[in-house]
Amino acid sequence: MPDGTVDVVVIGGGAAGLNGALMLARSRRAVVVIDSGTPRNAPAGAMHGFIVLDGAPPLEILRRGREQVRRYGGRVVLGEVTSAEPAAPSADGDLRFGIALADGRQVTARRVLVATGLRDVLPEVPGLARHWGHGVVHCPYCHGWEVRDAAIGVLATGPASVHQARLFRQLTDDLVYFTHGTALDEDSRARFAARGVRTVETPVREVVGDEGGGLSGVRLADGRVVARRVLAVATRMQARTEGLAGLKLPMEELPDGMGRRFASGPAGATEVPGVWVAGNATELTAQVGAAAAAGALAGAHINALLVAADTDAALAAATRGEAPAS
Repeated sequence: MPDGTVDVVVIGGGAAGLNGALMLARSRRAVVVIDSGTPRNAPAGAMHGFIVLDGAPPLEILRRGREQVRRYGGRVVLGEVTSAEPAAPSADGDLRFGIALADGRQVTARRVLVATGLRDVLPEVPGLARHWGHGVVHCPYCHGWEVRDAAIGVLATGPASVHQARLFRQLTDDLVYFTHGTALDEDSRARFAARGVRTVETPVREVVGDEGGGLSGVRLADGRVVARRVLAVATRMQARTEGLAGLKLPMEELPDGMGRRFASGPAGATEVPGVWVAGNATELTAQVGAAAAAGALAGAHINALLVAADTDAALAAATRGEAPAS
Protein backbone atom coordinates (compact mmCIF):
# COMPACT_ATOMS: atom_id res chain seq x y z
CA MET A 1 0.00 0.00 0.00
CA PRO A 2 1.26 3.52 -0.72
CA ASP A 3 1.94 5.97 2.07
CA GLY A 4 -0.19 9.07 2.31
CA THR A 5 -3.51 9.73 0.63
CA VAL A 6 -4.27 8.42 -2.86
CA ASP A 7 -6.75 9.95 -5.24
CA VAL A 8 -8.98 6.90 -5.67
CA VAL A 9 -9.36 3.44 -4.20
CA VAL A 10 -11.16 1.00 -6.48
CA ILE A 11 -12.73 -1.87 -4.55
CA GLY A 12 -12.97 -4.78 -6.97
CA GLY A 13 -10.57 -5.99 -9.64
CA GLY A 14 -12.90 -7.19 -12.39
CA ALA A 15 -13.61 -5.58 -15.74
CA ALA A 16 -15.39 -2.56 -14.26
CA GLY A 17 -12.81 -1.91 -11.57
CA LEU A 18 -9.77 -2.35 -13.79
CA ASN A 19 -11.18 -0.21 -16.60
CA GLY A 20 -12.09 2.52 -14.13
CA ALA A 21 -8.58 2.36 -12.70
CA LEU A 22 -7.09 2.46 -16.20
CA MET A 23 -8.91 5.71 -17.00
CA LEU A 24 -7.78 7.23 -13.71
CA ALA A 25 -4.17 6.08 -14.00
CA ARG A 26 -3.95 7.44 -17.54
CA SER A 27 -5.12 10.77 -16.11
CA ARG A 28 -2.13 10.65 -13.73
CA ARG A 29 -4.26 9.87 -10.71
CA ALA A 30 -2.83 7.90 -7.79
CA VAL A 31 -5.15 4.88 -7.85
CA VAL A 32 -5.17 1.61 -5.93
CA VAL A 33 -7.26 -1.38 -6.97
CA ILE A 34 -8.10 -3.84 -4.20
CA ASP A 35 -8.82 -7.22 -5.76
CA SER A 36 -10.24 -10.12 -3.76
CA GLY A 37 -9.18 -12.53 -6.50
CA THR A 38 -12.61 -14.19 -6.77
CA PRO A 39 -14.16 -13.11 -10.09
CA ARG A 40 -17.71 -14.16 -10.85
CA ASN A 41 -16.82 -15.79 -14.17
CA ALA A 42 -13.86 -17.80 -12.87
CA PRO A 43 -15.64 -21.18 -13.45
CA ALA A 44 -16.13 -20.40 -17.15
CA GLY A 45 -13.54 -21.56 -19.65
CA ALA A 46 -13.93 -18.50 -21.87
CA MET A 47 -15.58 -15.09 -21.99
CA HIS A 48 -17.87 -14.30 -24.91
CA GLY A 49 -19.79 -11.38 -26.35
CA PHE A 50 -16.98 -8.81 -26.13
CA ILE A 51 -15.49 -7.91 -29.51
CA VAL A 52 -11.75 -8.59 -29.97
CA LEU A 53 -11.57 -10.50 -26.66
CA ASP A 54 -14.32 -13.00 -27.51
CA GLY A 55 -13.22 -16.49 -26.47
CA ALA A 56 -10.41 -15.34 -24.18
CA PRO A 57 -10.10 -17.06 -20.77
CA PRO A 58 -11.52 -14.80 -18.02
CA LEU A 59 -8.43 -15.03 -15.83
CA GLU A 60 -6.17 -14.13 -18.76
CA ILE A 61 -8.24 -10.99 -19.41
CA LEU A 62 -7.84 -9.97 -15.78
CA ARG A 63 -4.10 -10.65 -15.85
CA ARG A 64 -3.69 -8.41 -18.87
CA GLY A 65 -5.91 -5.76 -17.32
CA ARG A 66 -3.77 -5.63 -14.17
CA GLU A 67 -0.64 -5.26 -16.26
CA GLN A 68 -2.14 -2.38 -18.19
CA VAL A 69 -3.22 -0.52 -15.04
CA ARG A 70 0.27 -0.96 -13.55
CA ARG A 71 1.84 0.27 -16.80
CA TYR A 72 0.40 3.73 -16.08
CA GLY A 73 1.42 3.76 -12.44
CA GLY A 74 -1.73 2.32 -10.91
CA ARG A 75 -1.40 -0.21 -8.10
CA VAL A 76 -3.28 -3.50 -7.92
CA VAL A 77 -3.16 -5.33 -4.60
CA LEU A 78 -4.76 -8.61 -3.59
CA GLY A 79 -6.80 -8.45 -0.42
CA GLU A 80 -10.19 -8.55 1.25
CA VAL A 81 -11.75 -5.25 2.34
CA THR A 82 -13.02 -5.48 5.91
CA SER A 83 -14.07 -1.86 6.33
CA ALA A 84 -14.59 1.22 4.20
CA GLU A 85 -15.95 4.41 5.68
CA PRO A 86 -15.72 8.20 5.54
CA ALA A 87 -12.80 9.73 7.41
CA ALA A 88 -12.06 13.23 8.63
CA PRO A 89 -11.77 15.62 5.65
CA SER A 90 -8.55 17.37 4.71
CA ALA A 91 -7.68 20.83 6.01
CA ASP A 92 -9.27 22.40 2.93
CA GLY A 93 -12.45 20.34 3.29
CA ASP A 94 -11.75 17.69 0.64
CA LEU A 95 -13.34 14.29 1.27
CA ARG A 96 -11.41 11.38 2.75
CA PHE A 97 -12.18 7.68 3.11
CA GLY A 98 -10.43 5.01 5.13
CA ILE A 99 -10.13 1.49 3.70
CA ALA A 100 -8.86 -1.45 5.78
CA LEU A 101 -7.95 -4.96 4.62
CA ALA A 102 -8.16 -8.27 6.41
CA ASP A 103 -4.37 -8.48 6.72
CA GLY A 104 -4.18 -5.13 8.54
CA ARG A 105 -3.12 -2.92 5.65
CA GLN A 106 -4.87 0.42 5.35
CA VAL A 107 -5.13 3.20 2.80
CA THR A 108 -6.75 6.62 2.74
CA ALA A 109 -8.39 7.90 -0.45
CA ARG A 110 -10.09 11.05 -1.67
CA ARG A 111 -12.70 9.09 -3.63
CA VAL A 112 -13.94 5.49 -3.85
CA LEU A 113 -15.16 3.41 -6.78
CA VAL A 114 -17.05 0.26 -5.75
CA ALA A 115 -16.81 -2.44 -8.40
CA THR A 116 -17.23 -5.56 -6.30
CA GLY A 117 -19.42 -7.42 -8.78
CA LEU A 118 -22.08 -9.87 -7.73
CA ARG A 119 -22.61 -13.36 -6.37
CA ASP A 120 -24.92 -15.85 -8.11
CA VAL A 121 -27.20 -17.64 -5.66
CA LEU A 122 -28.19 -21.02 -7.10
CA PRO A 123 -31.32 -22.94 -6.11
CA GLU A 124 -30.62 -25.68 -3.59
CA VAL A 125 -30.81 -28.70 -5.88
CA PRO A 126 -28.28 -31.48 -5.18
CA GLY A 127 -25.63 -31.72 -7.90
CA LEU A 128 -26.44 -28.34 -9.44
CA ALA A 129 -23.55 -26.29 -8.08
CA ARG A 130 -20.97 -28.88 -9.15
CA HIS A 131 -21.73 -28.19 -12.83
CA TRP A 132 -21.95 -24.39 -12.51
CA GLY A 133 -20.17 -22.61 -15.36
CA HIS A 134 -20.04 -25.74 -17.53
CA GLY A 135 -23.16 -27.92 -17.80
CA VAL A 136 -25.18 -25.41 -15.76
CA VAL A 137 -25.33 -21.94 -17.34
CA HIS A 138 -27.41 -18.80 -16.99
CA CYS A 139 -26.81 -16.44 -19.91
CA PRO A 140 -27.64 -17.27 -23.55
CA TYR A 141 -25.33 -14.50 -24.74
CA CYS A 142 -22.41 -15.68 -22.63
CA HIS A 143 -22.75 -19.42 -23.29
CA GLY A 144 -25.43 -19.87 -25.95
CA TRP A 145 -23.33 -20.53 -29.03
CA GLU A 146 -21.31 -23.14 -27.16
CA VAL A 147 -24.45 -25.14 -26.23
CA ARG A 148 -26.32 -24.73 -29.53
CA ASP A 149 -28.28 -27.77 -30.69
CA ALA A 150 -27.76 -29.51 -27.34
CA ALA A 151 -30.50 -31.07 -25.24
CA ILE A 152 -31.14 -28.10 -22.93
CA GLY A 153 -33.31 -27.87 -19.86
CA VAL A 154 -34.46 -24.72 -18.09
CA LEU A 155 -34.82 -25.10 -14.34
CA ALA A 156 -37.37 -22.46 -13.40
CA THR A 157 -36.71 -20.26 -10.39
CA GLY A 158 -39.29 -17.52 -11.04
CA PRO A 159 -40.85 -15.30 -13.71
CA ALA A 160 -37.46 -14.51 -15.29
CA SER A 161 -37.10 -18.16 -16.26
CA VAL A 162 -39.87 -17.86 -18.87
CA HIS A 163 -37.91 -15.18 -20.71
CA GLN A 164 -34.75 -17.23 -20.32
CA ALA A 165 -36.43 -20.24 -21.91
CA ARG A 166 -37.55 -18.21 -24.92
CA LEU A 167 -33.98 -17.08 -25.49
CA PHE A 168 -32.51 -20.57 -25.22
CA ARG A 169 -35.16 -21.88 -27.61
CA GLN A 170 -33.42 -19.78 -30.26
CA LEU A 171 -30.38 -22.00 -29.78
CA THR A 172 -31.88 -25.49 -29.83
CA ASP A 173 -34.93 -27.41 -30.99
CA ASP A 174 -34.71 -29.69 -27.93
CA LEU A 175 -35.76 -27.64 -24.91
CA VAL A 176 -37.51 -28.81 -21.74
CA TYR A 177 -38.91 -26.38 -19.18
CA PHE A 178 -38.94 -27.71 -15.61
CA THR A 179 -41.46 -25.62 -13.65
CA HIS A 180 -40.00 -26.91 -10.32
CA GLY A 181 -42.89 -25.55 -8.27
CA THR A 182 -43.12 -22.17 -10.00
CA ALA A 183 -46.27 -20.82 -11.61
CA LEU A 184 -46.64 -20.86 -15.40
CA ASP A 185 -49.50 -18.87 -16.87
CA GLU A 186 -51.60 -20.08 -19.79
CA ASP A 187 -50.18 -17.58 -22.25
CA SER A 188 -46.63 -18.81 -21.58
CA ARG A 189 -47.80 -22.42 -21.88
CA ALA A 190 -49.36 -21.67 -25.24
CA ARG A 191 -46.22 -19.92 -26.48
CA PHE A 192 -44.02 -22.78 -25.30
CA ALA A 193 -46.26 -25.29 -27.06
CA ALA A 194 -46.18 -23.25 -30.27
CA ARG A 195 -42.37 -23.34 -30.24
CA GLY A 196 -42.15 -27.02 -29.32
CA VAL A 197 -40.93 -26.46 -25.76
CA ARG A 198 -41.88 -29.37 -23.52
CA THR A 199 -43.04 -28.59 -19.98
CA VAL A 200 -42.38 -30.84 -16.98
CA GLU A 201 -44.38 -30.12 -13.83
CA THR A 202 -42.82 -32.76 -11.58
CA PRO A 203 -40.26 -31.16 -9.23
CA VAL A 204 -36.56 -31.79 -9.84
CA ARG A 205 -34.87 -33.87 -7.13
CA GLU A 206 -31.25 -33.73 -8.29
CA VAL A 207 -28.91 -33.04 -11.19
CA VAL A 208 -27.27 -36.18 -12.55
CA GLY A 209 -23.72 -36.34 -13.90
CA ASP A 210 -22.05 -38.79 -16.27
CA GLU A 211 -18.85 -40.77 -15.84
CA GLY A 212 -16.78 -38.06 -17.48
CA GLY A 213 -17.92 -35.38 -15.03
CA GLY A 214 -20.41 -33.77 -17.40
CA LEU A 215 -24.13 -33.26 -16.91
CA SER A 216 -26.36 -36.08 -18.17
CA GLY A 217 -29.82 -35.15 -16.93
CA VAL A 218 -32.14 -34.34 -14.05
CA ARG A 219 -33.84 -36.79 -11.74
CA LEU A 220 -37.43 -35.92 -10.90
CA ALA A 221 -39.25 -36.43 -7.61
CA ASP A 222 -40.99 -39.51 -9.04
CA GLY A 223 -37.65 -41.14 -9.90
CA ARG A 224 -37.68 -40.51 -13.65
CA VAL A 225 -34.54 -39.14 -15.27
CA VAL A 226 -34.92 -36.62 -18.08
CA ALA A 227 -31.76 -36.67 -20.20
CA ARG A 228 -30.23 -33.20 -20.64
CA ARG A 229 -26.70 -32.10 -21.52
CA VAL A 230 -27.17 -28.49 -20.38
CA LEU A 231 -29.29 -26.87 -17.70
CA ALA A 232 -30.06 -23.14 -17.76
CA VAL A 233 -30.85 -21.51 -14.43
CA ALA A 234 -31.82 -17.92 -13.65
CA THR A 235 -29.87 -17.25 -10.45
CA ARG A 236 -30.65 -14.70 -7.78
CA MET A 237 -27.94 -12.08 -8.22
CA GLN A 238 -26.60 -10.36 -5.12
CA ALA A 239 -24.19 -7.43 -5.20
CA ARG A 240 -21.13 -8.17 -3.11
CA THR A 241 -21.29 -5.93 -0.07
CA GLU A 242 -18.70 -7.44 2.28
CA GLY A 243 -16.80 -4.78 4.21
CA LEU A 244 -18.78 -1.88 2.75
CA ALA A 245 -21.41 -1.29 5.45
CA GLY A 246 -19.58 1.83 6.68
CA LEU A 247 -20.19 3.60 3.36
CA LYS A 248 -23.96 3.33 3.92
CA LEU A 249 -24.68 2.96 0.22
CA PRO A 250 -28.37 2.62 -0.66
CA MET A 251 -29.50 -0.74 -2.03
CA GLU A 252 -32.33 -1.74 -4.36
CA GLU A 253 -34.31 -4.96 -4.72
CA LEU A 254 -35.02 -5.98 -8.32
CA PRO A 255 -38.55 -7.14 -9.23
CA ASP A 256 -39.55 -10.82 -9.27
CA GLY A 257 -36.81 -11.74 -6.81
CA MET A 258 -34.06 -11.35 -9.42
CA GLY A 259 -31.60 -9.87 -6.97
CA ARG A 260 -30.26 -6.95 -4.96
CA ARG A 261 -27.91 -4.21 -6.16
CA PHE A 262 -26.33 -0.90 -5.18
CA ALA A 263 -28.45 2.04 -6.32
CA SER A 264 -26.63 4.44 -8.61
CA GLY A 265 -27.22 7.36 -10.93
CA PRO A 266 -25.49 8.76 -14.03
CA ALA A 267 -21.88 7.59 -14.44
CA GLY A 268 -22.28 5.41 -11.34
CA ALA A 269 -22.60 8.29 -8.86
CA THR A 270 -24.31 7.36 -5.58
CA GLU A 271 -26.13 9.32 -2.90
CA VAL A 272 -22.95 9.15 -0.80
CA PRO A 273 -20.66 12.05 -1.79
CA GLY A 274 -17.34 10.81 -3.10
CA VAL A 275 -18.46 7.23 -3.80
CA TRP A 276 -19.25 5.71 -7.19
CA VAL A 277 -20.32 2.20 -8.16
CA ALA A 278 -19.88 0.42 -11.50
CA GLY A 279 -20.34 -2.96 -13.13
CA ASN A 280 -22.39 -5.90 -11.86
CA ALA A 281 -22.59 -4.44 -8.36
CA THR A 282 -25.17 -1.96 -9.70
CA GLU A 283 -26.12 -3.40 -13.13
CA LEU A 284 -26.72 -7.05 -12.39
CA THR A 285 -27.27 -8.16 -15.98
CA ALA A 286 -24.28 -6.36 -17.51
CA GLN A 287 -21.87 -8.53 -19.49
CA VAL A 288 -18.12 -7.99 -19.40
CA GLY A 289 -18.11 -5.33 -22.12
CA ALA A 290 -20.88 -3.31 -20.51
CA ALA A 291 -19.24 -3.57 -17.08
CA ALA A 292 -15.91 -2.39 -18.49
CA ALA A 293 -17.63 0.55 -20.21
CA ALA A 294 -19.37 1.51 -16.97
CA GLY A 295 -16.04 1.44 -15.15
CA ALA A 296 -14.47 3.71 -17.77
CA LEU A 297 -17.35 6.18 -17.50
CA ALA A 298 -17.17 6.24 -13.72
CA GLY A 299 -13.40 6.71 -13.80
CA ALA A 300 -13.67 9.66 -16.18
CA HIS A 301 -16.40 11.22 -14.03
CA ILE A 302 -14.34 10.84 -10.87
CA ASN A 303 -11.31 12.41 -12.52
CA ALA A 304 -13.35 15.38 -13.76
CA LEU A 305 -14.68 16.10 -10.29
CA LEU A 306 -11.23 15.72 -8.77
CA VAL A 307 -9.96 18.25 -11.32
CA ALA A 308 -12.66 20.64 -10.16
CA ALA A 309 -11.72 20.06 -6.51
CA ASP A 310 -8.02 20.59 -7.26
CA THR A 311 -8.80 23.81 -9.10
CA ASP A 312 -10.93 25.10 -6.22
CA ALA A 313 -8.13 24.31 -3.78
CA ALA A 314 -5.55 26.05 -6.00
CA LEU A 315 -7.74 29.14 -6.30
CA ALA A 316 -8.26 29.27 -2.54
CA ALA A 317 -4.50 28.96 -1.98
CA ALA A 318 -3.76 31.68 -4.53
CA THR A 319 -6.24 33.97 -2.81
CA ARG A 320 -4.36 33.43 0.44
CA GLY A 321 -1.08 34.19 -1.32
CA GLU A 322 0.28 30.66 -1.01
CA ALA A 323 2.53 28.99 -3.58
CA PRO A 324 0.62 26.75 -6.00
CA ALA A 325 0.65 23.01 -5.29
CA SER A 326 2.68 20.81 -7.65
